[in-house]
Amino acid sequence: MRIETPVVLYHRLRALFLPGRLTIGGRARIMTGARILFHRGQISIGRRARLHTGSMLDAQKGSITLGERVSLNPYAIIYGLGGVTIGNDVRIAAHAVIVSFEHNYDDRSKSITDQGHTKRPVVVEDDVWIGSGAKILAGSHVSKGCVIAANAVIKGRTEPYGIYGGIPARLIKYRGE
Repeated sequence: MRIETPVVLYHRLRALFLPGRLTIGGRARIMTGARILFHRGQISIGRRARLHTGSMLDAQKGSITLGERVSLNPYAIIYGLGGVTIGNDVRIAAHAVIVSFEHNYDDRSKSITDQGHTKRPVVVEDDVWIGSGAKILAGSHVSKGCVIAANAVIKGRTEPYGIYGGIPARLIKYRGE
């Protein structure tokens, strides 16, 4: 029998008071210092997922779903206002950011703060590696098997098993080539 860490136990107890807002799969590991902000939204963490120190999930009145065996490394951040779905076996390196909304800014008579947001869901399919410092922007769809290079910025849809790099990211080649 495996004993859960105090951090996982803490989050499971918090979930009892807000049923349906937070679910944590078996054998998930949430390290001390990882942040899970779900009180205004919904977060589901799959089996054997790992959230390392400094990582953050912030539902922001939206939702975040992590599949099985997802690894969220130090200081990686996911904002779920527009909805974020992460598949199975996804590796998210340190300092990567996934954002599912955009600030509105077209009306020059109002401050950006007063113009609200546009929610756009983000999907990351199975078997994806997102490199350190990469940004996955609102409305993006990262297809199965992709590798996103360090510091790349993804906006839009990728092709399965593609390797993407740059700002904005472009297809460099396919895995196995």
